[in-house]
Amino acid sequence: MIDWSALDGGFRQRFLSHEELTRQLHAWAEAMPGVARLESLAKSEGGRDVWLLTIGRDPDRRRPAAWIDGNIHASELAGSSVCLAIAEDLLRAHAGDPLVDLPPHLRELLLDDVLFYILPRMCPDGAERVLTRRHFVRSNPRDHRPGHYGPYWRHEDVDGDGISLLMRVKDPTGDFCESPDMPGLMLPRKIEDAGPFYRIYPEGFIERWDGFTLPRPSFMSDTETDVNRNFPSDWRPEPDQVGAGPYPGSEPESRAIVAFAADHPNIFIWLCMHTYGGVYIRPLNDKPDAKMDPFDAAVFRQIEEWGDAIAGYPTVSGFTEFTYEPDKPLHGDLSNFGYVERGAIGFVCELWDFFKQVGFDVKRPFIKNYEDRTKRDDILKIAAWDREHNQGRIIGSWRAFEHPQLGPVELGGYDPLIGVWNPPYERLGEVCIAQSRFFLRIAALAPKILISSVKVEPLENDLHRIEIVVENHGYLPSFILGSAKHRNFSDPMRARISLDKDLELVSGDAEIALGHMMGWGGNDRSTTPMLARSTVEHSRRRLVWVVRGRGQATATVSNARVGEVTKAIAVP
Repeated sequence: MIDWSALDGGFRQRFLSHEELTRQLHAWAEAMPGVARLESLAKSEGGRDVWLLTIGRDPDRRRPAAWIDGNIHASELAGSSVCLAIAEDLLRAHAGDPLVDLPPHLRELLLDDVLFYILPRMCPDGAERVLTRRHFVRSNPRDHRPGHYGPYWRHEDVDGDGISLLMRVKDPTGDFCESPDMPGLMLPRKIEDAGPFYRIYPEGFIERWDGFTLPRPSFMSDTETDVNRNFPSDWRPEPDQVGAGPYPGSEPESRAIVAFAADHPNIFIWLCMHTYGGVYIRPLNDKPDAKMDPFDAAVFRQIEEWGDAIAGYPTVSGFTEFTYEPDKPLHGDLSNFGYVERGAIGFVCELWDFFKQVGFDVKRPFIKNYEDRTKRDDILKIAAWDREHNQGRIIGSWRAFEHPQLGPVELGGYDPLIGVWNPPYERLGEVCIAQSRFFLRIAALAPKILISSVKVEPLENDLHRIEIVVENHGYLPSFILGSAKHRNFSDPMRARISLDKDLELVSGDAEIALGHMMGWGGNDRSTTPMLARSTVEHSRRRLVWVVRGRGQATATVSNARVGEVTKAIAVP
């Protein structure tokens, strides 16, 4: 009997350091060596392991696999907690517990027929910096850019208190003023305001400063690469894509993931956990929905139904509702790599429905929720929510400091890590529960190829007729998505028969092409009483061989995406 409380690292109540996360993963792998395998995909530049946890009985047996990752962006720590929660739910189910709220037959499907690849923290260097110093890091705190491009802000703890948040500087040209009713709260300046006025900068120093020019703060000011723009999927260099890195896969983390994906075409789900917003972002990334493969669209309609019902998050098109500039798609992102390049159900979850929690009307297209929250009333509403529901973690005070470059400044102000970028600690557990329920339902869409029946019929002259029936009992077809059907790793199903030395193949080929096999899903257009029809191609094949002699035969059915199933056949 496993003592789960002794293995609990506290990830449902707080965010773990790299050392704590490592201990948690090792504890699980050591407690359940038969179903949990831990490996390091890469070493970060800071020497930290990028851990991948594989969960499943007989993990070397290739079969459909579900991938989930988190913390590709350093401040988005909740993704790590959700990944760990899913891992724990699966491990507990392998030990005999129920699997969230799934019925027993789906529990057994997921435990027996699906592998899980769980990468809880893709950018450990960046996450560690955020946890210890609290300042914003996009992915990793590293910068190897050549050349000289003028002054820029370097995030740093300037006063030695251990954290680096913001600096405000009094300036008659400033675009902020302080709320007269809520000390510390900075409001956008209006023409009626009398001052004093401020400019707000990240806490830190100006590199390459000329003594006069104050650079405009940028989310990528002192880091070169946004790892979520570094994957080989429609990759574009700077300046076409900010944060692209010097070349696709330039970072050790992204390079290792690309290599793993190429070796594992059995991955059929690729879910990337981000924060914040409370939304699922699906393909297409660069085209309107009318260009999406019809079968893919049916799969995402099912996912949208679950997203609404389980998490209360809408599902939106990346191209239509989540581009920062109209008709300008993002390039090199991981979910697009999963969908376009690897043929998986690749999409993003932006955890933590902050806008809804604060009480805002959720806008569409969804990107407007981030762009249109600049009015004073909205800021005051956020501050009130922070005070009443988040223990005042976001809005802090300012303290005077003599900056070696800028002179008199004030430090502190805002800390959006807990409350905006991530859910409050008190809410983290419920976020984990909802996303585990959601993700495991998607995993239950897996194709399930099996040899459903075997017949051995004696004939004359020591001959036997062997007949097998191959079926797909899963939702998805053997090629997973319509858009992936003709990729070189979506090979058609093949069957082969192997005979021991006492048997001889008399009739039938030792290896037979079966073609692709549909699943039962995707029939959501012909199910109403008006014209109910089964429109999906029947997913069943019959194969016959004739052998001479007596002994053992083995039938194997396989392709790259679903792995293989075998059946031992006794020929008496």
